[in-house]
Amino acid sequence: MRTFTTTTLISIFLLVCLLGNAQEYGQKANTVRVLTFNLLHGATTKGDFDLDKLAAVIKDADADIVAMQEVDYKTTRAKGYDLATELGWRTKMAPIFGIAMPFNGGAYGDGILCKMPILESKNLALPHSANSEPRTALSVLIQLNSGDTIRFVATHLEHSKNSTDRIDQINTINAEFANDRFPTILAGDLNDTPESKAISTLKEYWKDSSAATSFLTFPSHAPNRKIDYITYSPAKSWEVIESRAICDSIASDHCAVLSVLRLTEN
Repeated sequence: MRTFTTTTLISIFLLVCLLGNAQEYGQKANTVRVLTFNLLHGATTKGDFDLDKLAAVIKDADADIVAMQEVDYKTTRAKGYDLATELGWRTKMAPIFGIAMPFNGGAYGDGILCKMPILESKNLALPHSANSEPRTALSVLIQLNSGDTIRFVATHLEHSKNSTDRIDQINTINAEFANDRFPTILAGDLNDTPESKAISTLKEYWKDSSAATSFLTFPSHAPNRKIDYITYSPAKSWEVIESRAICDSIASDHCAVLSVLRLTEN
């Protein structure tokens, strides 16, 4: 029979504790791993349309909920694929697609992937100028393993540099979701930097999960600005466990953002 010295037993005990602590937040029923990821309509920066590459970013992050931007639905450029459904199948997550506009033989918009039960969904049209792309905020109610209900909102704001559409879009999002009766997470490609008027307007109601850290998200091969965010409201309902960028320069021209959030009160 194999025996262990006291030193060996202590080492094993410490190793088990360390592994347990490293995984602890992922096992708590009121903790969610949130990812926001601009898909570049599935093309990858090599133009090889590798959906397994996109799925690998999501799976490696072990995300519970994913906000996806530049999501194509059966367009010619996406080879007729429904990207949300395809990535849902590859990641074993429930997919939802929200159309922003008809495009290229199909549609274009936002998507959500989720591991938890979805109670309802809504696609809110956002204001936009006549010559700008339509934008939406896709939202779902989700039941956590703890039994708590949260709202999750995925969006992609106007990209034109000097457009006022972003502020109008943020004001619409604030009016719809900032005082929601459920604790809420808002994530997406907001196409503006933290010091901008648009993001300052957003922060009147939403807390940036990366406020205590410093990372950039675009372009993925050499990030020089932050335009991708995971935010939450109300501030008192959430605790940030972790927030970081995931920069795969092949999967997309944007870094993904991962935040681990714990619901502290509901």
